[in-house]
Amino acid sequence: MPTLYALKPAFQAKLRPLADRLAVAGVTANQITLLAAALSVATGILVAALAGHRAVFLLMPVVLFARMALNAIDGMLAREHGQASKLGMYLNELCDVVSDLALILAFAVIFPAWGVVAFAIAAIVVEFTGVLGIAAGTGRNYAGPFGKSDRALVLGIIAFLIACGLWIAAIAAFVFPAMATLSLVTAINRIRSGLNGSDD
Repeated sequence: MPTLYALKPAFQAKLRPLADRLAVAGVTANQITLLAAALSVATGILVAALAGHRAVFLLMPVVLFARMALNAIDGMLAREHGQASKLGMYLNELCDVVSDLALILAFAVIFPAWGVVAFAIAAIVVEFTGVLGIAAGTGRNYAGPFGKSDRALVLGIIAFLIACGLWIAAIAAFVFPAMATLSLVTAINRIRSGLNGSDD
């Protein structure tokens, strides 16, 4: 199903000159992976701690975009500059989950916690089913409709609306459960893709 992940090649093309410069400077893919995770965790903690000041939510779309950029860069460093490793694979997947949890759970301070937690769990399930594509022999699965890039976009929009005072409180209780549902649909699609021998 369609997902923002389809835009990744164009996004990478814009970032490739930066990735090349980082490689020349001796920066490693694993360092970028850890930086993205540290940035995400720090942002999640800061937003949760200062949620009473709604302007702090402006950090979310900025950091979510930065995280996507860093994720693209670490992938290019690994694949295009001979830095791929088993350790890098573990770091990439585990840091993605930690980053997702930190950024998603920060919203529990203003949204019903059960819905936010349900979405966080569903997001982990989505990524797990994607990784299982490797074991199934079809490769890392990125099927949609609600993969990592899509989650980042929606969370960024929500955070921006909160920061600007434009959020509609009446729908607050439904937003994260709806995203959890879309995530479960995504997980099912990834399982189907793996069973059918496809990675998209």
